[in-house]
Parts: sequence; C-alpha cells; structure tokens
Amino acid sequence: MNRVICFTLILILFPACTDNASRLVSQAEKIHEKTLTVDTHCDTPINIARSDFDLGMKHAEGCIDFPRMKEGGLDAEFFAVFTSQGPRNDSAYNAIYEYALEVLDKVRSNVEQYPDMAGIATSPGDALRLKKEGKISAFIGIENGYPIGLDLSRVKAFYNRGARYITLSHTRNNDICDSSTDPRGPEHDGLSEFGKKVVAEMNRLGMMVDVSHISDNAFYDVLEVSEAPVIASHSSCRALCESPRNLDDDMLLALRDNGGVIQICILSAYLKIPDPNPQLDARLREFADKYGDFALLGEEEKKIAREEYRAIKERYEKLATVKDVADHIDHVVQVIGIDHVGIGTDFDGGGGVEGCMSVADMKNITIELLQRGYSKSDIARIWGGNIMRVMKEAESLREAAL
Repeated sequence: MNRVICFTLILILFPACTDNASRLVSQAEKIHEKTLTVDTHCDTPINIARSDFDLGMKHAEGCIDFPRMKEGGLDAEFFAVFTSQGPRNDSAYNAIYEYALEVLDKVRSNVEQYPDMAGIATSPGDALRLKKEGKISAFIGIENGYPIGLDLSRVKAFYNRGARYITLSHTRNNDICDSSTDPRGPEHDGLSEFGKKVVAEMNRLGMMVDVSHISDNAFYDVLEVSEAPVIASHSSCRALCESPRNLDDDMLLALRDNGGVIQICILSAYLKIPDPNPQLDARLREFADKYGDFALLGEEEKKIAREEYRAIKERYEKLATVKDVADHIDHVVQVIGIDHVGIGTDFDGGGGVEGCMSVADMKNITIELLQRGYSKSDIARIWGGNIMRVMKEAESLREAAL
C-alpha cells in the first residue's frame, strides 16, 4: 500500500515540478530579454593577449565569448586588462604600461571585428543603445593600478582608450595603495598620497574607482577621498566566507553610505570556506614543485602550466554553487539593501561555480533569485541597474568639471 501511495504522489508531483521549472526558465528568459544585464569583471583579455583568441567564435575552453554571452543572456561585459604586480622602477613601469595599452587595444580590435554582434561601450547610454540594436556591450576596465606607476597622466590615457574603471591594486602593494593580500603587510597604511591623487583624477574624469583587492584601510581611505560612489567589481561577503578579499559588514555599511555597489564574485574561494581536500592539496604541491616560480617560465611553458593547473582544479576542486552566490546576494540585501549589489564573475580568472561555469549559464543565477522570491525589478537592479547608476554618478562629476 505504501508503494502505491508513493508512486501516486510521484505521478502527481513530478509534472508540477516540471511545470514549475519550465515556468522559472521562461521567467528568467523574459527578464534577460528586457533587462540590461552586466558582468563587471572577467579576465578574458588574458586569453586575447596571449593567443589568436576570437571573441566572435564559440569556444569549448574558457568562459566567455560572444556566442555564449548571447546564449546566457548577458548583454554587457567589463573586460579587465590585468597586470600582475612587478618591480617598481621606471623601466618596469614603462614596460607594463605599454603592455597594458597593447592588451587594451587587442580587446578593442577583437570586438571591432564583429560590428553586427558587439560594440565598445563607454557609458550606460552606449549599453542601452547596443541592447536595443541586439548587440553585446564590451566595456573595459584596468585591473591593478600598477601600470600607472607614478605618472598621473596615464589615468587619463587609459580613460581616453575606453577604460571606465581601475582596480587600484591586485595581490601585492603598489604605489597607489596597500593590497588586502600582500604577505609583507601594509606599506602605506591604506591609500598613499599619490593614491589620493589617482582617486581624485579618476573622479575628475568620471572613471569608477574599484576597491576590490585593496586593504581594509585603503578601502576606508578611498571612501573618505572619493567624491563619487565606488565599486567592488568582484568581491563577496566576509560574513559568509572569511577572506581578506571580501568585505565585512562594516565595510558594506560604509559602501552603502557612499552610494556604491559590491559586485558578488562567483569564484569559489570567495564564496565558501572549502572542506578539507587533501587530494587537491597534494596535486597543487606537486604542481608547485614541478614548475617553481611561474614568472620565470617561458611563454610555451606558461601555457602548458596553465592547462595542467586547470585540469587539476577541474578534477579535484569541490566548487561552490549558484545557491552560494545567491546567499551572498541575500546577505548584502539584508545588510544594506537591494540598491547596492550586483555580479562580477571573475570568469577566466578563476570564477565559476557549480551551475554557472561559463557565461552561457548566467540565467541559472536569475532562476535561483526567482526561487528566492526576488521580483523582476529587484533582479533588474542586481543584474545591471545598480552598476549603471554608479557609472552615471561618476560621469556626472566629469560633466560638472567640464
């Protein structure tokens, strides 16, 4: 009798579950059709810089290209021109500056190959126009202020080439500010005097200041100096995952008071403290022993090492999930409200969770938010409304200065 009852319940409930899943997918698709959806951080320019990677072609490797953006319903991507921290002297500054300009130009030329599919965007107005035309928006950001060196004019040079935010530091301190993860500890006790000039110049130009990666003291210094709302282009919540890369609740409250926005990073290490994983740890130790100092490798060796590292992570890493992403969004909403949260995937820089491993899967985040009761209006803010508001406010400072 029990088996009969169970089977009957399955027959009754299974179609209802299927119908609900179909309804959620349909809702998500409609939201993505009508909403400007924006991801504020990917490292795909790394692929563009070192190969003949073509954004217009669908790839089996990597996380982002235009066909998969269409598939996942993502309208706009901030392509981050990343430079790792290196020596701090004139020759190094000049070399890394030229490299950053070269990568930026490669991104532009890659996009410009497909005028019927995408366009370079430098403002919210551009993104809205391109969406109406059925095209993708390619914004550009600079990850790590290192290429600025001590030359303030380079901020304007990046702006004039189309960059619309600068992440002030990366994993090590630079001349602008302290990093949240430099093992040597703080150097400036926050933002340097030169860093204050950089923030002021970004404000003057209408360029968004990105506080991801910087130290807590630097974060508060930036908020004190900046006349415009700031962004954390790819950060998550320290209350849910104890990482210096994440923002704690006091920082979230300060960000709210500044009018800024935190774009939740979907890299597992910043979403969920992982369970012990001795197999992964052992393979990574073997990898480190095998390759040594990555910076000393030749380009072909680096390519092989990256592929091997990716294979190790794919086989052994236990990823966070789309639910964990939504947990961080929930936390921001509960602490500072719906107007201060968005999404910055860090795709091609380590980003990717179970249920959203590439840009083709972006609607799964929307489906999870719908399941949690978020309205269409809420989701529109999360997916693009909030970051575009901040961008407009940054632009307004430039307009006032003209």
